[in-house]
Amino acid sequence: MGGLRFQELDWRPTRMGDISLRRRWDPLVKKDVYEIKLDDDFLMSSLFTAAEIELARLALREPAVPAEGPLDVVVGGLGLGYTAQTVLEDPRVETLVVVEALGEVIDWHERGLIPAGAALTADSRCRLEHGDFFDLVARGEGLDSRAPHRRFHAVIVDIDHAPGHVLHPDHAAFYRPEGLRRLAACLRPHGAFALWSNDPPDEDFLTTLRAVFPEARAEVVTFPNPLQDREAANTVYLATAAP
Repeated sequence: MGGLRFQELDWRPTRMGDISLRRRWDPLVKKDVYEIKLDDDFLMSSLFTAAEIELARLALREPAVPAEGPLDVVVGGLGLGYTAQTVLEDPRVETLVVVEALGEVIDWHERGLIPAGAALTADSRCRLEHGDFFDLVARGEGLDSRAPHRRFHAVIVDIDHAPGHVLHPDHAAFYRPEGLRRLAACLRPHGAFALWSNDPPDEDFLTTLRAVFPEARAEVVTFPNPLQDREAANTVYLATAAP
């Protein structure tokens, strides 16, 4: 049996809206479920993590990513930490920088309010960096504030709902050719770019990706939805940088 049926662990106003972390006992799956909400919008739920996990696995399984390490990886968006955790499960990974725009989310991990926090903060390969991923890309100085213009074997992004459904209007430029070209400049030759989306594959966005990257495709990840007793699906976009 779980603990409290519902508990709001933290709530704070941010520049993007009111963000809250909640824990609830779900009698259907018989476990505690952690959820992050931005205003009335659900950003993350520990009930649905298959696509966030597969996002990291697919990125690091790309043929162009070296079969042996060391690998340097960036994750854009911390959330509940499942993508970052999966990256660190790969023994080839030597360094991981997780860029998170909301310092509140990093604080939740550091305080142990989110289950993944203990593992992420204890792993010497992992650094949780407070910063705006999209702003870093737009500036063209790289994704590591400690090492300008550093390049990575993989950049994995799980922030917006979809390329056409962004959390903030400022994010939209990232999904256009110039934004993606700046992102490609953060990758090593043959580096992998992976992007999570809640929507079905978008052919217009794939066309944009293919105008920037030599190779790009969309993978549909399916998983059971116990709340609706049916299968659900997310999309992972994958692209490979030029040699």
